This record gives sequence, C-alpha cells and structure tokens, in this order.
Amino acid sequence: MLEELERLEAGARDELARAGSTAELEAWRVKYLGKKSTLTGALRSLASLSPEERRTVGARANALKDALQSSYAEKQETLSLSSIDKSLLSASVDVTLPGRPTPCGRLHPITQVFQEICAVFARMGFQVIEGPEVERDYYNFEALNIPQDHPARDMFATLWLDTEQDRDARLLRTHTSPMQVRLMEKHKPPLRFIVPGRTYRYEATDATHDWMFHQVEGLAVDTDITLRDLKETLFEFCRGIFGRDTGARFRCDYFPFVEPGGEVAIECFQCKGAGCRLCKGSGWLEILGCGMVHPNVLSRCGIDPTVYSGFAFGMGVERITILRHGVDDIRHFYSGDFRFLRQF
Repeated sequence: MLEELERLEAGARDELARAGSTAELEAWRVKYLGKKSTLTGALRSLASLSPEERRTVGARANALKDALQSSYAEKQETLSLSSIDKSLLSASVDVTLPGRPTPCGRLHPITQVFQEICAVFARMGFQVIEGPEVERDYYNFEALNIPQDHPARDMFATLWLDTEQDRDARLLRTHTSPMQVRLMEKHKPPLRFIVPGRTYRYEATDATHDWMFHQVEGLAVDTDITLRDLKETLFEFCRGIFGRDTGARFRCDYFPFVEPGGEVAIECFQCKGAGCRLCKGSGWLEILGCGMVHPNVLSRCGIDPTVYSGFAFGMGVERITILRHGVDDIRHFYSGDFRFLRQF
C-alpha cells in the first residue's frame, strides 16, 4: 500500500507540472483529489488493514492528500496570475503610465470675495452674523422706517410669500438689514457686526441684475459714534479689498433707514479717474450705500437715540466681484460654465 501511494504521488506531481490551463488543472483535481480518485479509495480501504498497518498507511495517505491540495492551490494561483499578465500584455493600455490626475475643486468667485470682505471687517472688530432668508414684513420694512404707505417700498421689488397687506406677512428678504433689527432687539450696545447672505428681488435678469444676489450689511452702535467713524471704516474697507492706493469718495444719498445717508465710490481702476466707458465718464465706481442709523430705527429696537448713535452700510457682493475682475455679465457667475469659473 505504501509503494502504491509513492507511485500515486509521483504521477500526480508529474501531471500537475504539465497542466497548462485551468481546464487541465480541474481535470487533475478530479482525478487525484475527487471523491472517486485513487487516493480517496485508498483512504476508504484502511478499514480492511490491521491496526498497525492502518496507522502507518493512514498517516502517509493523509499527509499525501494535504501535500497534493497545497500543490493544487499554488498551481491554481500561478495559472490565474499568468492569465492576468497575458490580458495586460494584449491590452492597448500602458499600465506603467501614471494615473490621470483628479481635478481639485475651488471656491466660487462670489464665495472668495465673500470671505475676503468678512476678513477685512473681522480685522476691524466686526462679528459675522447670519440670518433667515424668509423674513417678516415688520423686520424687512417697518422696523427699518419703511411703513406700508412709504414710497421707499417702491425701491424693493419684493417676492411675497403671504399677502402684502398683512403686517406679519412673510417674504424673501430684499436685503440683509432685517438681521440688524433682530440683533438690536436682543442685544444692547456696544454692537459691531456684519450680516452676509443671499437676498431676493422680483425683477428681470439682465447683464447687471439678477433675482437672487448676495449682500453684506454692517452695523455699529455705541456712544459717540460719528460720521467720521463711518467714513474711516469704509475707506479702510476699500483699501483692504481694492488696494492701498485706491482712491475713495463719499457722497450724500438717500436711504429710509439712515439719516444722513451716503454712498461710497472708488476711483475707476481702468481710467484712474480720467473717465471711460466703465465708469460712464465720471471717473468713479459706486460700490455701496451707507449712513448714520435713523433715530426711529434705534427707538423701535429699544435703544435710546439720545444716548447711542450708530452707522450702517450695505454692499452687493456681485458688484464688487464684477469690478475687481472686470466681468461684463452677472449671469456668468451662475451659468455653471467651467471655462469661466476656472479663471478665479
């Protein structure tokens, strides 16, 4: 029996070495490790042997079975690897080439300018606060000195969610100023913060207007705040965003929630004040509105206007981005065109 096992092992290893395909390997497995193989028959015939022979032959047969199974597994792995190598060699792909780089994302140009504006005011001690985009009529208009019969409401083409006649009607905020009222109601001076966010107007979209745009509003309230503080704050902002050599101009303007009101313009960076098509021959580019907080607004928020004063300002982020980068159409920002967005 032992001699038969020796011959079986020699034949099995010889045939295994000659097996060159998975089909031949499977045939070898059935022949030498299958249920009807010679080795399996030898293990079943152990019962007819004497106890001493059974012990010797059984140990040898089990050892041979383990050895053949191990050799089968190694041969199977070798054949699978060689088949992969052949498929790679026959393919048209050069696997030694480096992989294709994955493009890295970047911030949207509006987001970049948003962060720069917030950083400039943060250096001056302003907190950054966010507020709801769905507002009440009271906070969006009435608390800002714009009652229902005020003609200044015509300045805001509003997207209403409820009836316009309801004092608590909901709307999509037309500016981020409502958050100034909310904060003044909850916190007493001194206050110094900016409110960035999306705003909405019911108007047609063209090269310079969109129904949704971004604003940054700012407010500072304390004792002895003057118009000079407002001008110095905004001039420092202009220098921080447009460069230290940029000229800035302050002129009077009207807004119902400030008195006096004003606007800030920067020197046209294309013509340097000489006058061109961009600045419409004026030499200046208007970038924001501002003014001293109206006493009525302070009173509605529970702040005594005889003790405290403050200034407020608001700017369109798209306008500043357009001026900084020379973009000719606001719609480019939201077109999703990567050829445009990759420039920033």
